[in-house]
Amino acid sequence: MVAGFFEGFEQRRVVTRGGEINLRFGGSGEPLVLLHGYPQTHFMWHGLAPKLAERFTVICPDLRGYGDSAKPPGGGNHGLYAKREMAADVVEVMDELGFGRFNIAGHDRGARVTHRLCLDHPHRVRRACVIDIAPTLTMYRRTDMAFATAYFHWFYLIQPYDLPERMIGADPAGWLRQCLGAWGKKGMRVFAPEALAEYERCFDPAGIHATCEDYRAAAGIDLEHDEADADRRIDCPLLVLWGDRGVVGRSYDVLAVWREKAEKVEGRALPSGHFVPEEATAETLAALQDFF
Repeated sequence: MVAGFFEGFEQRRVVTRGGEINLRFGGSGEPLVLLHGYPQTHFMWHGLAPKLAERFTVICPDLRGYGDSAKPPGGGNHGLYAKREMAADVVEVMDELGFGRFNIAGHDRGARVTHRLCLDHPHRVRRACVIDIAPTLTMYRRTDMAFATAYFHWFYLIQPYDLPERMIGADPAGWLRQCLGAWGKKGMRVFAPEALAEYERCFDPAGIHATCEDYRAAAGIDLEHDEADADRRIDCPLLVLWGDRGVVGRSYDVLAVWREKAEKVEGRALPSGHFVPEEATAETLAALQDFF
C-alpha cells in the first residue's frame, strides 16, 4: 500500500469465474461499491473512500482488465470484457464479502458497468450513481463530428488487435498522461503523484491490451446486450453527476437521457471536467453522502 493512501483499508483478492479481482475495503455501515474508469484504477477513489468509510463499508475493486485484477485474453467477440461479465465480477465479489444488497457508484467505464449491473442484477442494488456518462447505446446512436472528435479514443481503441496496442505501447506513459490531462479541465495537478504512479505502473502491455478489449466489447457485444434491453429501465433510485465543463454535459440533456433509462432519476452538474471525483472532490463527496 502507498503510504498515506487508503489507511485503515484491507487489500484482498477475490476469485471470480472471470479471474481474480483486486480490491480494497474498509469502514462500516451499508456497503458502497466504487468503480473506477479508464485509464485509471481503484486508486482514483483515494480522496473519497476514507471519508465515505466513516459512514459506509466501502469496497473499491479494480475492474477486470485494470489495475491488479485479472486480465484474461481477448479476441473473438471480446465477450470476456463485456460489461455483463464485469458486472458479474462485482456481484461475485460482494457474495464473497457477504453482502446481499449494496449501493454502487461508478465513474466512466465503471459507470457503464454500474448501468449493466442494475439491469442484470436489480435485486442486488439499493441505490446507484453514474458519473459523467450518457448510456453507451445513446452515445453511439447520436454520434456526430463533434462527439467523434472529442471522444476519438472510442474509435481508436476499438481498432483490430494489435494496432492500438502497438501504438500506445510505444509511449504508454505519454498516452496515459495525454488522456488524463486532456479530458479534465484542471490539468494534471488534480492527480496525486502517488495515484499517477499507480496508473502508470498498471498500464503495462497486458493492461493496454485488456483496456482496448474493454472498448472493443463496448462497440460490439455490449451494444447487442443494450439493444436487447432497450425497453428495460433501472428500477432503483439513480443519481447522475457530470462535469459542467465536460463533453457529456455539452453534448446531452444528461438527466433527460437517463430518464429514458431509469424510473427515478436525480442529479446535477459539478464544477469539473471529466474526472469529477478528483476535480470536484468535496462536491462529489457531499452528493454521494446525501444520496446514499
